[in-house]
Amino acid sequence: MIRSLPNTPLYKTGYRIYTILFFIFLLIPLAAVVVLAFNDSNFIALPWKGFTLDWFFANTNDRIGLFADEGLMQSIWISVLTAFAMATISTVIGTIAALLFEQERFRFKGLLYFFAIAPLVIPGVILGISILLSSTYVGGLLETKFGIEAEFFSPGFWLVVFGQFSFGATYVMLLVSARLKKFDPTLEEAALSLKATRLESIRYVTIPFLRPAIMGAFVVAFLMSFSNFNTTIFLVGSDPTLPVDLYSRIKFSSTPVLNAVSFMIVLFITIVATINLYMNRNKH
Repeated sequence: MIRSLPNTPLYKTGYRIYTILFFIFLLIPLAAVVVLAFNDSNFIALPWKGFTLDWFFANTNDRIGLFADEGLMQSIWISVLTAFAMATISTVIGTIAALLFEQERFRFKGLLYFFAIAPLVIPGVILGISILLSSTYVGGLLETKFGIEAEFFSPGFWLVVFGQFSFGATYVMLLVSARLKKFDPTLEEAALSLKATRLESIRYVTIPFLRPAIMGAFVVAFLMSFSNFNTTIFLVGSDPTLPVDLYSRIKFSSTPVLNAVSFMIVLFITIVATINLYMNRNKH
């Protein structure tokens, strides 16, 4: 809706109804997951049979809750480690890339920028398959030609981190670049005129200005990694991340403990997003 233009009452009413229906469409599945996580039923569906915390804390023959399921807790921990490693590397490389593309002029800049954003348009499945095939080929070549066993190129933790980094760094670069477009380059010029080196001007002038965007980009990369499935499933080893573990479980059997996991993820994302918003609200 363009507020500066006159709109009929029918248009305004239709716009409000559309907005309400849109958010209902988004929130109803989340609300259903939250409610069913506390349902005293052995099935992941209605009807409602009473309130219970069994799917979080139970440890009996009939019911095993989230916090008593060692496999689920292990996959959650692996997802946290993977997301932290991926977000850290992506934030560093993505921020450097943003500074390079926004402030420097060099040959083939347009071509390199195209390659930098290519992971955004490549389907995650294709990305995962291509990384798996490439890493398998390189690992096999190193082992047969040089006798080097490079575990990095085998499906496992670091290959998952590398695979997710391929698109995580791109998102970080775009988020930091959006903030960098508002930066006044004369501030760096003033620092340089006061005998600061190029690195010192970036450290003490540019980076503090970009800090809100960098923190936000780290959070986005962390959450993207934590919930990624279509790329991770091709690169994971014997220790699955949480999305892969949930997929393998729901193929054969499903209990409300999956709702409990989903509820904890929604709660975690809400808390992280709220903290990030609160920390950055006065820094923009």
